[in-house]
Amino acid sequence: MFKLSALFAILSGPALAAGLVIEVAGEQSKGTVTIDLFEEIAPQHVERLTTLASAGAYDHVVFHRVIEGFMAQTGDVEFGRAEGNTFMAGRGGSDLPDLPAEFSDTPYDRGVIGMARAQNPDSANSQFFIMFAEGYFLNGQYTVVGKVTDGMDVVDAIKPGKGANGAVLGTPDRMSKVTVTD
Repeated sequence: MFKLSALFAILSGPALAAGLVIEVAGEQSKGTVTIDLFEEIAPQHVERLTTLASAGAYDHVVFHRVIEGFMAQTGDVEFGRAEGNTFMAGRGGSDLPDLPAEFSDTPYDRGVIGMARAQNPDSANSQFFIMFAEGYFLNGQYTVVGKVTDGMDVVDAIKPGKGANGAVLGTPDRMSKVTVTD
């Protein structure tokens, strides 16, 4: 009986998607980035990304912080909308509560997706970053949520930041459409 009830609990729970497809558009970069999400490593963070993507919250959100040779950050669904004033991009998040850290042993290699946060390890919300190169100093300090499986050439072409701390000046490249995949 326990096995049957456990099966029903799993089947009735929220379905976790296996990935995201991000359509990137802008002055520098155009194309598709495919991401495999790591549900087994960071289930709460994967659920957050897929919830926001399914709701269209990531559509038209800019890459507001891009540091060459390090990473491209996006996902500010509050202040990072391309059709609005992006001056405050990087300081916002979703209306959902912040998430507790889900740190793992997965290293920050090229193409890894990490959750951005404030100084508090339990402050990740909607923002994430894509690694241009390895950044092992981040290991165990930021939640790894996935990895790019196709389209790193598109990521590499994202308009770099020239302002303070990698801020993108002018019109940043953006995620024009983010779709959840099974």
